[in-house]
Amino acid sequence: MTDGSALTDDSLPTDDSVLVRTEGRAGYLTLNRPKALNALTHAMVGRVAEALDAWERDPAVETVVITGAGERGLCAGGDIRAIHADARTGGGASAAFWRDEYRLNARIARYPKPYVAVMDGIVMGGGIGISAHGGVRIVTERSRLAMPETGIGFVPDVGGTYLLALAPGELGTHLALTATTAGPADALLCGLADHFVPSARLPELTAALAHRAVHDVLPAFVGTAPEGELAAHREWIDHCYAADTVEDILGRLRDSGVTAAKEAAETILAKSPTALKVTLAALRRARALGPLERVLEQEYRVSCAALSSPDLVEGIRAQVIDKDRRPRWTPATLDEVSAGDVERFFAPLGDRELSLATGDTPPQEVPW
Repeated sequence: MTDGSALTDDSLPTDDSVLVRTEGRAGYLTLNRPKALNALTHAMVGRVAEALDAWERDPAVETVVITGAGERGLCAGGDIRAIHADARTGGGASAAFWRDEYRLNARIARYPKPYVAVMDGIVMGGGIGISAHGGVRIVTERSRLAMPETGIGFVPDVGGTYLLALAPGELGTHLALTATTAGPADALLCGLADHFVPSARLPELTAALAHRAVHDVLPAFVGTAPEGELAAHREWIDHCYAADTVEDILGRLRDSGVTAAKEAAETILAKSPTALKVTLAALRRARALGPLERVLEQEYRVSCAALSSPDLVEGIRAQVIDKDRRPRWTPATLDEVSAGDVERFFAPLGDRELSLATGDTPPQEVPW
């Protein structure tokens, strides 16, 4: 029986931006801002966190399922209009939002019960953070996953640099610098998802999880994803993106003799020069940091530094506010971005640091 009032704690946000219910043995979370493509707000992060806390203590809830309302996707990311307005007035609200969002990302990765993320449709930025750290990550033929931050003068966050650094070869570097969208097969190849299920079968799958365990339900629904693109490009991707600097990567892409590589170079050149260099540095450092929590702590420093960078406000203006698609980056070229400019993004925050405990529970690295 559906129990839409399973959570009655007065501390929970009262809006309906996240629908919370239980049925049978499952707890269901639905991101519910379809007109905004379910973009995350601070209140939504809080509501998901509260639900996970309550369900961890509830033996009747054995599985958590997260989906997005509407037909377009799970989640397009954080509410960047709000971040744009906040960054222009000091950025305090955005820093507070990221602090709680990154805590939630780490919480999902170590959640002790199966966390089933239905990554149907568009899943970008913060949408990756609320899904791709889960233990059971499902894509469909409609799935379009991306970390598009370099296009708005920002750097992949929500554990994105952790996930992309773990992708085979240099696929993660390619996705991060170009902000390229990955379809279902490419998401599976890059380790951003675990299973392909046809979108038409999702209602039946999610309903079945109310009555049976994940490992009993999944085999009847999992299929083969349509062929992707990245596997055929591994040779030039791994060679070109292994270079030590963005400039050298661009040189290798242009000199490769491969049309797709040259197109990737042009795509990269349209992004924020500062964001590109910081992103490459963040990815390289993430590989040596160890657990997700350490990478999220680094990302928090980078994100907070971005609030005082002109490119974040300008990038959101060009892409989302005015939509002229003609950002004026500062500095305008890669040559003008110094090593000191990059290092500033990684500077310690003192008493404003994000500190995340790793605990005793291992991340959900093996699907149920």
